[in-house]
Amino acid sequence: MWNPYSPFIQTERQSSLFNITKELSNKVGKRATLTDHYGKFLDDNLRDLKDYNYQSLSLPKALGGENLSLYEFVLLQEKLAEGDASVALSIGWHLGIVMELRDEGLWDEETFNWIGKEIHHNKKIINRAATEPATGSPTRGGIPETTAVRDKTGYILNGRKTFTTMANVLDYYIVSAKMNDLNEVGWFLVENGQNGVKIEETWDSLGMRGTASDDLILSDVHVPHNRLVEHKTPPRKGKVPKGWLLHIPACYLGIAIAARNEAVEFAKNYQPNSLNTTISEVAHIKEKIGKMDLAILNAQYFLFGVADKWDNNPENRTDLGPDLAAVKTIATNNANEVVDLAMRIVGGRSLAKSSNLERHYRDVRAGLHNPPMDDSVLHTLASRAIND
Repeated sequence: MWNPYSPFIQTERQSSLFNITKELSNKVGKRATLTDHYGKFLDDNLRDLKDYNYQSLSLPKALGGENLSLYEFVLLQEKLAEGDASVALSIGWHLGIVMELRDEGLWDEETFNWIGKEIHHNKKIINRAATEPATGSPTRGGIPETTAVRDKTGYILNGRKTFTTMANVLDYYIVSAKMNDLNEVGWFLVENGQNGVKIEETWDSLGMRGTASDDLILSDVHVPHNRLVEHKTPPRKGKVPKGWLLHIPACYLGIAIAARNEAVEFAKNYQPNSLNTTISEVAHIKEKIGKMDLAILNAQYFLFGVADKWDNNPENRTDLGPDLAAVKTIATNNANEVVDLAMRIVGGRSLAKSSNLERHYRDVRAGLHNPPMDDSVLHTLASRAIND
């Protein structure tokens, strides 16, 4: 069978990391139906991730990681998502945030080194908690309604965060809150299990159910001054875009590849008694298979091309924002097209709850609602064209 990854594995290091991820993908893939059924981030999946030290990959080597490049990150995430996209998307937020902290120096060195040791040696998992009911996606610029009121020893946090991926199994939450003393948005490191920290199981999504993106509720949560890890300053001219967000399109391409492989195997083996051959020889089936591969290749070359530019031309990263956004739109829309074609090949049985394609169909839809949204991407591209 055609290997969609072979054109993009360029070094021995990438091959080694990919083969490890392939093993991990196979393991979580065997539980994908259970993950979807229960709508939980399964303990077994978390254990496997930690056993492979997957949570450490984007840390600097000095802290026990592999100093993962963006190109390597999307390569591995795409393969992991082929097994279970909800697992890949979930751990992708953790790895991406670590990459962001590593590359942008958002935290002071002492705090970053401490969290790095927590992640590698104690296998801790972190994620940002930013989305709120009233503000919607933080990418739209909404100011959080979660409050941080200063007292003599630190801050008191109160608020509710939605879409907190892996909420129950996270060890630390990086929480955005409006600070009363500075009139700015600050980011506070909150530990799971602290007094006043509660998870409300609100996640009832159609797709990506295994991300368990429940609500985080903060009720008079006290954090010391040193847990204010970031706060917003006036926007810098030439601000570097978030390259690590390419983990999102990589995950949805992983779903597309899984659906494509399943449909091709079905077509090669299914022979109705009305035909003298399998349906793989039927013209309209061949056309659909060709369209699937075209859509995947189109998105993959764009994804890996932009990631390669990011890694090898750091001086030009400030100019890559529109390209990064465009990758997400192309990849998620192409992935939806591929899953649709796969289901057309397999036919009505693809709608059965026992079919992986039924799960892929629900999961891949979620990509259309991850940031950045298509309308924002088109506006960004148009603005670049007009202002050139």
